[in-house]
Amino acid sequence: MAGDLPNASADETDNEDAGRRGRKATPPNPDGGPVAAFAHELWDLKRRAGDPSYAAMRTRLGAAVSRSSLSAATRGTALPSWETTWEFVRVLAVDTLGADADDTRREWWARWKAAGAAEPGGANAPPQVPAPPGEAPEPQAAGTPPRPVVRLTFTQLTAAVVAALVVVASVGLLVGWSFAPSAEPAPESTVDNAHLDDAAFEGDITIPDGTVVTPSQVFTKVWQLRNTGQVRWEGRYLTRMNTTECSAPGMVPIPTTDPGESVRITVRVTASPTPAHCKIYWKATDASRRLLFPDKNPIFLDVTVRE
Repeated sequence: MAGDLPNASADETDNEDAGRRGRKATPPNPDGGPVAAFAHELWDLKRRAGDPSYAAMRTRLGAAVSRSSLSAATRGTALPSWETTWEFVRVLAVDTLGADADDTRREWWARWKAAGAAEPGGANAPPQVPAPPGEAPEPQAAGTPPRPVVRLTFTQLTAAVVAALVVVASVGLLVGWSFAPSAEPAPESTVDNAHLDDAAFEGDITIPDGTVVTPSQVFTKVWQLRNTGQVRWEGRYLTRMNTTECSAPGMVPIPTTDPGESVRITVRVTASPTPAHCKIYWKATDASRRLLFPDKNPIFLDVTVRE
């Protein structure tokens, strides 16, 4: 199916293990429509960041999406998801080029939404996902006819309420409902707090960024996170997102943490046997590796291994 693509994908061009690159990828045509233009913007960002391979973006730079997803984002045939877009932009614009994370997030969110909105109702329209912090809800599109407003007179409203009460009372008599006060208090309503799940990074407790370790050294990295949401953390993990010369567990349990509490997460790391630079990324997931905070930056370990 590679012959059907308008430009070479990462799978065609990335061959780092062999120490070479394949045929040069053709950038998407910026005049090929809003989605192709958006893909060209991503491609240009990649070029300005030194043109790392998609494999390197996934492993060395720590993008928390697959290499094939990163590759597909620059083909211009379909709008990538916001999660893929942000990971693509984050590792290049923020982590590599040093741009401000919040400003970059807002800028690319607007670009992503505009690319999908340019084809309303089409397959490339962006899904409904929460806006980044600080962004106001999108106003109603220009030209959209307003919904009709139905206004009732006081007499009509009173008649409607009385009629509704008569219907409710009649049904209650038929099915044996009792309108007398209950002797026991009603149970509290169950509120879905999934959208109130949140976390904040509070710092590195051990092994600050840039620490130098010796070859094959075994050391313990500790981070501190705070549960800033209203959901208790249970059955959660920090899941490793990339591979480096240093070795570390693929999944690290996060202790049970109540809202408002801080928690320290510990991972044992073994340095590479030879000099290297190791930057390992982790993101919060459940036991099935489903991302819990897909729009948040990963936490990471950054060490230099040398004699």
